[in-house]
Amino acid sequence: MKKEYLELTRLIERLHRRFLDLLRAELNRLGIRDINSVQALLLANIGREQIAIRDLVERGYYQGSNVSYNVKKLVEMGYLDQARSTHDRRSVSISLTQRGLAIVDDVRDLEQRIAAQLGLAEMANTSIGAVCQMLRQVERTWTDYVHDVRD
Repeated sequence: MKKEYLELTRLIERLHRRFLDLLRAELNRLGIRDINSVQALLLANIGREQIAIRDLVERGYYQGSNVSYNVKKLVEMGYLDQARSTHDRRSVSISLTQRGLAIVDDVRDLEQRIAAQLGLAEMANTSIGAVCQMLRQVERTWTDYVHDVRD
């Protein structure tokens, strides 16, 4: 059991890095050179919603300084709009510009192509579903542990 768990944790980390490699390759294929794969993933995680920066951090997607740097860069390059909350001047909401939405569409197209290559449509209710369920359980366990240690 211990060996499988160690393999799982390393595989999760490798898959994340490989997904960033995949995004980088797609950005290069599309001739998009002004953003990196982490920034493209940030845009995809925001999607079509308006979201407070702190919510991205709270969801566990990013570290505070990392997201602040990337948001600043993406605003400067015209991929994101940001606005201070009228109720809480410390809170900044962000949303994608048309340029940012185009990147999200490109990422979604890539995800669809990869899913088709893997035959995920046929497996959606079987093995992939079981893997996703297991990974959600790992995430909940890790989250609970982190929260218990903090308290």
